Amino acid sequence: MTAAVAPSRAGGGGRRIVRAPEFTLVCLAVAGFGALTIATHGNLLQGGTLGAFFRFLAVPIVIGLSQMVVLAIGQMNLSVGVLTGFCAMAGAWLMIAQGWPAPVAVTASLLLGAVVGAVNGLLVVLTRINAFIVTLATMTIVDGLRYGVHGPDTFQGYSPGLVDLGRASVLGLPVIFLIAVVVAVAVGLFFARTVAGRHLLASGGNPFSARLSGVSNDRSIVLAHTISGLLAGVAAVLTLALSGSVNASVGDDLLLRSFAAPIIGGVALAGGVVAVFGTCLAAFLVRLVDVTQAQFGIGQSWVDLIVGAVVLGAVLVGAVRQKLTRSRK
Repeated sequence: MTAAVAPSRAGGGGRRIVRAPEFTLVCLAVAGFGALTIATHGNLLQGGTLGAFFRFLAVPIVIGLSQMVVLAIGQMNLSVGVLTGFCAMAGAWLMIAQGWPAPVAVTASLLLGAVVGAVNGLLVVLTRINAFIVTLATMTIVDGLRYGVHGPDTFQGYSPGLVDLGRASVLGLPVIFLIAVVVAVAVGLFFARTVAGRHLLASGGNPFSARLSGVSNDRSIVLAHTISGLLAGVAAVLTLALSGSVNASVGDDLLLRSFAAPIIGGVALAGGVVAVFGTCLAAFLVRLVDVTQAQFGIGQSWVDLIVGAVVLGAVLVGAVRQKLTRSRK
């Protein structure tokens, strides 16, 4: 009887893996990467091209995680894109205009992101206004600060060491990409292994039950927005290292991608769910779309249309799946 049960369990585990959203994303990523490799006659696999692919995958991964943390409590952060640009501009300005050393300016950029995120969370808690409205307002304010304080100027030549870090590789993998992977692992461990991470998921999944269990939903909201802002600061530092120059338009194209990665990756808009690996895989898929656009000269508006349609489809599929799950209970 024991021998008969073991294969059944193994088969059930195999079926669960096949049905997992991450398995579908892995298949799509492999198929998409293979198709693009064939379409480019193998150019995608060349060292420089492949390195650039993963190098510019770092920011989409981190910015997707930044949005995912807030989605985990059932809220949104519309300011992640402009906040990334603002932190990048601030860091570059501190290095060039104020002569701050790169490590100090980088730390200041990270703290700036965390502080703005904390302000977002506090405003949501104190005013009880929906985070969508609050972060829309702060997005507008931060956007105005980007142009009002720094103007249309481009900052470049800020730190050769930081730029060299953006170009460095370890065993063929860009250091910038490896940093993004480390950040993703840290976020995953935060939700899986820490009390604060579990409290965030409890507040997002069922705020009433969480409150009865002694979890402070207000504290979870402030913490989630603070971490989201901190991750936007990380994305800003990665942008500084990648580009070598920044201006006030940095981050304008990140808002849609910040939602695309976690939603396509399997994160529920209702909260209570995170999918770190799924978010990274979805960022990989979006990066494939960007490379396809660059290779074949597809208009950026068509790329946004495709990404937006996929996000909408993922939301609809998630809503249908949630209704089916409730009907079975």
